[in-house]
Amino acid sequence: MQDCESFLQYFYMKRVTMNRRLPLAALLIALAAAPAMASAAAGAAPAGQASTVEQGVAAFLQNEMRERQIPGLQIAVIHHGKVVLARNFGLASLQYGVPVVDSSLFSINSATKAFTGVAIMQLVQQGKVELDAPISRYLPGLPQAWQAVTVTQLLNHTSGLPDVLNQATGKLVGPQPDDNDVAWKAVQALPMDFQPGQRYRYNQTNYVLLAQLIERQSGQPFVEFIQRGQFDVAGMANSGFGDARDVVRNKTTSYFLAGKDYRNVIEDFPVFMRAGAGINSNTGELARWLIALQSGRLLAPASVARLWQLSSLNDGKPAPWALGWPAIRRDGHRAVAGIGGGRSAFYVYPNDELAIIILTNLAGGQPEQLIDTVAGFYLPALRQELGGAHALYLLRQTMGKGGFDNMEQRLAAIRQQHALPAPDENDLNAWGYRLLRRQQARDAIAVFQLAVRLYPDSANGHDSLAEAAEAAGDTALAVTHYRRSVELDPGNQHAIARLKALAPN
Repeated sequence: MQDCESFLQYFYMKRVTMNRRLPLAALLIALAAAPAMASAAAGAAPAGQASTVEQGVAAFLQNEMRERQIPGLQIAVIHHGKVVLARNFGLASLQYGVPVVDSSLFSINSATKAFTGVAIMQLVQQGKVELDAPISRYLPGLPQAWQAVTVTQLLNHTSGLPDVLNQATGKLVGPQPDDNDVAWKAVQALPMDFQPGQRYRYNQTNYVLLAQLIERQSGQPFVEFIQRGQFDVAGMANSGFGDARDVVRNKTTSYFLAGKDYRNVIEDFPVFMRAGAGINSNTGELARWLIALQSGRLLAPASVARLWQLSSLNDGKPAPWALGWPAIRRDGHRAVAGIGGGRSAFYVYPNDELAIIILTNLAGGQPEQLIDTVAGFYLPALRQELGGAHALYLLRQTMGKGGFDNMEQRLAAIRQQHALPAPDENDLNAWGYRLLRRQQARDAIAVFQLAVRLYPDSANGHDSLAEAAEAAGDTALAVTHYRRSVELDPGNQHAIARLKALAPN
């Protein structure tokens, strides 16, 4: 199965035009005809004189764009407080053949929540908000069950509140899914999902309340508070809020893949939900924002440390988010992130003075899966520790020298030669599903088989392998692995349902 949260963020307030399609071949022809679209940042060395690191990063990204079928991409790398790499690749518009340039703007979707986290910490610094205070201190008239939820629990998605966004449909809850007021009234009548602080659940209601809190305590509209307190301070002259209803100059077109066809994503970010999504920006301006944040221009250093502090559930177990920022937990080279729409991401490695921003215009491109590998070009120790994605990249480069045969042996040789760890299970899973989307079911089976050999006790891995086998018409293989998935996870309803259909006896 594909990762549920990534899927939900991918489709957050997304509508799709079903009558505008562009085949993959058009992208491949355009990219082949326009190699000069990858351009160095102002002040950087010309392409012919690029450093080995820059060449390595560019080759990696161009390979991943082909693999993931990403039309256009921007990257910026900040090291020791300075932008050391800024590049543009591919097309901002497939319809018109417009290249990505420095001024191109991309939707950052749910990565907007990182800006909301900064805004809350600015109010904390001003003495207008306390993180441990119940939201009812600032917002009267909320349902009784909501009143004890704290500001921190809203920021890190441990509130237990019902979601104003219907996860099954991607539309607002209530009888009129396009009516904001009706949806807000409807969600307040729903029961709590769980007790506050009991567990984590990604939820848009949290950020609707945070927007209301910011407006009440600052005395300004939410968008204006972000504009004055962050965009203006950081020098983000072209960044702002907007969706498909707004005319946004230099905005790239967002796409998703339906089989082998590109389709337009029609972005819908209601104003009352823009604390959770809706910013359009580019890597240059986001780099200025991150530099301003870490240099003390937006927040005092102690407030930045609190912003990125790892949070916990009631039982002391770690929660996946800090304050508006997903926390990438590991023993070394910790990171905090902004991730949005399956198309835009930035990681900050606070202990390494490194930050990486990758923006794309493909929903489902998942640039967050690329960032650690790029970081490894600048932090050799990180590559040795977290280089599974780099190992997978090197493995894919061998595909033309023998297809998908002997993958386990080839991977073992790559890992030994470069002293790299095994690829992450989620990265393998994502690769397999990209192959399935391209109707390469047999190749997907090979990838998922590699995954279950590396991670034999993963119920999700066996479920994914079974799904690929089913797509290839291999019912016996599908049944075998659906059964193994259920043995490992008796609550796997997808596998249970497929077994009833494929092996009812």
